[in-house]
Amino acid sequence: MTKQKQLTLRKQVAPYEKSNLRDSIWQLINTFAPFFLLWFLAYQSLSISYFLSLGLSVIAAGFLVRMFIIFHDCCHHSFFKNRRANKILGTITGILTLFPYSQWQHDHSVHHATSSNLDKRGTGDIWVLTVDEYLQAPFWSRIAYRLYRNPFVMFGLGPIYAFLIKNRFNRKGARLKERLNTYITNLSVLALAGLLCWTLGWESFLLIQGPIFFISGSLGIWLFYVQHTFEDSYFEEDKDWEYVKAAVEGSSFYRLPKLLQWLTGNIGYHHVHHLSPRVPNYKLEAVHENTAPLQNVPTITLATSLSSLKFRLWDEQNKQFVGFKHIKSLSKFNGAESN
Repeated sequence: MTKQKQLTLRKQVAPYEKSNLRDSIWQLINTFAPFFLLWFLAYQSLSISYFLSLGLSVIAAGFLVRMFIIFHDCCHHSFFKNRRANKILGTITGILTLFPYSQWQHDHSVHHATSSNLDKRGTGDIWVLTVDEYLQAPFWSRIAYRLYRNPFVMFGLGPIYAFLIKNRFNRKGARLKERLNTYITNLSVLALAGLLCWTLGWESFLLIQGPIFFISGSLGIWLFYVQHTFEDSYFEEDKDWEYVKAAVEGSSFYRLPKLLQWLTGNIGYHHVHHLSPRVPNYKLEAVHENTAPLQNVPTITLATSLSSLKFRLWDEQNKQFVGFKHIKSLSKFNGAESN
């Protein structure tokens, strides 16, 4: 894609970079109201059957994912036109989803500015090693990487680590406003959890909120993972890295069934989001449908996305993700070559 085509593409997307107050308010209503109603019904159902309560919690988890997308938009100042309004709503939704607004906003902004850049990995992204880096890494580093990339660890322990550990502490070098926002979020989370435990009982609270956070957290990590981990993705060293190419070639279009697309706030149109983070989530589909070049991006479905689980390392020579089996075949090839 030439520089001129990249410029033209960004100009085509620009008209969609404005939020609509009516659409934003409606999304708040159709997200918050069902979530709190489902939470209440799940609590009431505990006296009838825990399986019924668990089923309602599973559905509520989907609405918490949708709430996180609103939080995500606020971090990009794309949900409302007013920056202060975005910060207030972002802090509130951050408390409900356990993500400190200012801290996550910083890390995610770095992610957007460095996504698919091999020389600027490490902030707001998933740990990715190249084949050469893995082969040259110490034994224990390779073990740690294999554990990290194991699906049971990433999608099972990942949400627990993110909610209870990583997001509870300020990053090194954080400014006062960011640190204060993290403290406010943590205290608010404790106060809200304490209030619910006091009024409803800690067992009831954990039986409902536990599944909601675990399921929504696993889904969130899965979405982020598959949107950047597909066979012919895009990774380049800094000298060759291009923002637009990283967006449209390094971020996938995750084509989901309409209900799941709605629950996940259209985040499957991740190529559009990375091209222009200022487009609110409810306009992402329109950008994709009305911008021809964006319809030729890497596309994955529910079925094909499962294959991403085997992709563990980036092969710089062939410009594609490979699995650990590739290391074994590479070792055999090199051994045969030396003989």
